[in-house]
Amino acid sequence: MIYSIVAIGDPVLKTKAKNLAPDLAPADLQQLIADMFETMYYAHGVGLAAPQIGKAVRLFVMDSGPMVEVDEEDREEGEVLEAPIKRAFINPVMVSETGEMWGFEEGCLSIPGVRELVNRNADIVLRYEDENRQVHEEAFSGMAARIIQHEYDHLEGVLFTDKLSAFKKQLLKGKLARISKGDVKHDYRMRFAGEGKRR
Repeated sequence: MIYSIVAIGDPVLKTKAKNLAPDLAPADLQQLIADMFETMYYAHGVGLAAPQIGKAVRLFVMDSGPMVEVDEEDREEGEVLEAPIKRAFINPVMVSETGEMWGFEEGCLSIPGVRELVNRNADIVLRYEDENRQVHEEAFSGMAARIIQHEYDHLEGVLFTDKLSAFKKQLLKGKLARISKGDVKHDYRMRFAGEGKRR
């Protein structure tokens, strides 16, 4: 099932998500994860958090493949390529964010048409449950760490635009207001604040 993606302006995107209940039926969890991956791929994303489909629970999915795959001919000699990661993260807890800060132009499926430079730590350690509810504590770096930090922020009620300078936020204010009202081009299903229906 493909969900409509919630646009900026909906309160669910500014709400701190609650832990996913331990008694959620495994079949229901597997279906939700499968639906989130399907929705993410349909919208050409590399990550999707549950609040973006209107569910304020601590769950996100990611597939870093499109961000880290490099054609053999574009690869520099001796370059170590980052292995793609496709995974669901349940009830994640950020243990640490370390390493050098680096900037990258980020976008978000909930804010179509906006891309801005965001600085994030290069290395993280995350504690999370996998789709079988097994607990892991794992280190990530590079693009995978960036995607995880972006999606984790969603669970904390934080958007990447919240990390911009006051000047940049002021410049984007009108555009973000228009997006929240549905005045934006998009090629996937979206839901706008106060609308209550798919577009």
